Amino acid sequence: MLSQFMVLFGFFALVLVSIFWINKAVRMFDRLIGDGQPAWVFLEFTALTLPGVIGVVLPIAAFAATVYVTNRLSTESELTVMQATGYSPWRLIRPVFIFGCLIALMMSLLTHILIPSSLSQLRMRQAEVSKNITAKLLTEGEFLHPAPGVTFYIRDITPEGELRDVFLSDRRNVERPVTYTSSQAYLVQQNGGTKLVMVEGLAQVVRTDGNRLFTTHFDDFSYDISSLISRGKTNLDKVGFAATLDMLTAPQAVAERTGVTVAQVNYEVHNRFTQAILCIVASLIGFATLLIGTYSRFGVWWQIVSAFVLLVLIKMVESGLSGMVLNSSSAWPLLYVPPALGMVMTAILLHIAANPGLGRRLAMWKRYRIEEAS
Repeated sequence: MLSQFMVLFGFFALVLVSIFWINKAVRMFDRLIGDGQPAWVFLEFTALTLPGVIGVVLPIAAFAATVYVTNRLSTESELTVMQATGYSPWRLIRPVFIFGCLIALMMSLLTHILIPSSLSQLRMRQAEVSKNITAKLLTEGEFLHPAPGVTFYIRDITPEGELRDVFLSDRRNVERPVTYTSSQAYLVQQNGGTKLVMVEGLAQVVRTDGNRLFTTHFDDFSYDISSLISRGKTNLDKVGFAATLDMLTAPQAVAERTGVTVAQVNYEVHNRFTQAILCIVASLIGFATLLIGTYSRFGVWWQIVSAFVLLVLIKMVESGLSGMVLNSSSAWPLLYVPPALGMVMTAILLHIAANPGLGRRLAMWKRYRIEEAS
């Protein structure tokens, strides 16, 4: 059973990761390629988003694999044979529990190590790319807006790197908007910055106070385009990037460093643990729900729907308790209520599966009490 769970889990995880990842990649492709970035930057960015996508997919894939394998075993009467040979539901669920623990280990590796480090690296690379204004400007035949109030246009770029017929409009100073045009221009790196050197051009300055236009012809003119981008330091001190051990041992220090409350730090660190436990819960509920009920030629669709509803109920409880945890630094134990609720649901379902006549006996006892009272 365990091998079947792992094979189907790999299949569902691959399919779901592909769907989620492609959705993110398409949006990122439009933004990065539109800014003039090379294809390898796009591949790097999509790779850095992959751990987060896998973290979203793992519980869903674990639940789907468990339900699919259990449904197949039930349809082929293999579960019936195992139960007839003396295997109780508590014995049958052992490989499911082991399977859930393996998925929980994967989730723990993601939430504690891979996702924080990938998010930190992604933010750093985004800051570096946003400062690469040269790539944004080297686009032919399009009016670009590298900064608010600035418009830039290049008609053609030669193989030697010469810019032909350049138009630059700087309207950041509303009272004195300036427009530069030149037949030739070059981008030059100097003193850690980027300068646009225009040759044989014209500068037009408009004085809005007197509605006057001043024009100046120049043979060559240098314009510092490095000022069009922000030089602020990239902030990597976010609670989502912090190490789990630091948040457990010194939550107050992490809160001060990242600018959040201690309650938010506690929520972040304990949510990493509960997400791993919920992978086990999703597998157990998917299996235990399909054990109840009798054989039907129509399959076990109502059990599958019931398992899905139970998981939705657990997520609703988790969502409702999250607000309380974020508002109080001492309320973090509430995050473990949804996994505990899932374990209780699993125990109840296994008890019902181990005692299939329990419902009939309760109905008979209730009928007997009514007749006795009458």
